[in-house]
Amino acid sequence: MGNGALGQGSREFGRKAIVGLASTTWGTLTLGRQYDPLVDLVQPLTADGPFGGVFGTPGDLDNYDNSLRVSNSVKYASPLVAGLQFEALYGFGGVAGATGSGQTYSFGAAYSNGPLSLAAGYFFANGGSTLTSGVRTWTSSSDSLFNTVINQGFASASSIQIVRAGGSYSVGALSFGLAYSNTQYGNDAYSTFHQTAKFNSGSAFLNYQITPALRAGAGYNYTSLTGPSSAHYNQVNLGSDYSLSKRTDLYALAGYQKASGGTLDAKGSSVVAQASIGDFGVSSGADNQALVVVGIRHKF
Repeated sequence: MGNGALGQGSREFGRKAIVGLASTTWGTLTLGRQYDPLVDLVQPLTADGPFGGVFGTPGDLDNYDNSLRVSNSVKYASPLVAGLQFEALYGFGGVAGATGSGQTYSFGAAYSNGPLSLAAGYFFANGGSTLTSGVRTWTSSSDSLFNTVINQGFASASSIQIVRAGGSYSVGALSFGLAYSNTQYGNDAYSTFHQTAKFNSGSAFLNYQITPALRAGAGYNYTSLTGPSSAHYNQVNLGSDYSLSKRTDLYALAGYQKASGGTLDAKGSSVVAQASIGDFGVSSGADNQALVVVGIRHKF
């Protein structure tokens, strides 16, 4: 709900818009604006699957909650063979004579066998060559991730590099999982920061299907920043979901995050780290944030 203006960067089709061919034998080939292999393969093994971005990494700095999509891209997804699947994506930068400017590439693999599921992948996006007053403005086939106080100080990055891995295991009504990511925002002469910003993030979750209609879960995330500054983020989450029918459910989510140390602001100046759960934004410039969400969802 908004003021009538187009969201997603004023795009007419801002989320996913593809054409392609699919075969149970040869796999699926798609072209257009789409999600990368890490979103397809690793994200379902995290708490983002059942409970969404409230359980996400602070600021969604590693695309845990699929804040970015890749335009002008081609993606191949293999068929599922003996529990194994892989994907690869390439996004064209579109700059004549400079193939690497604005390009994106990503690949990943997943394996599932009974109660065990594992996945890992790699993502790289070049920030392009557009400058504003001598500072890079992100112009890539990939969207940017610099949307909150967690990482807005690195919006002039020359690149985004993400390595993610996750796994989950189910025992009856109980399921639990672990995930790790290493995210690096590269710098060059046109960046306002002078060292590669490295975020390491680890998360864990535990879900329990109390009844066929009621599910509850808890999660924890720790994230640290090194490089141009040093910040630490601790976050805990709770969630529940109750199905009224196959298409309608009620949900309640809660999260609390505590930030410490320092980071950079949008101008590249050193500031005290502030909290931001997922990509929901900052709470009054504080080093802690609490968030509660309740709602009803109908699928059609």
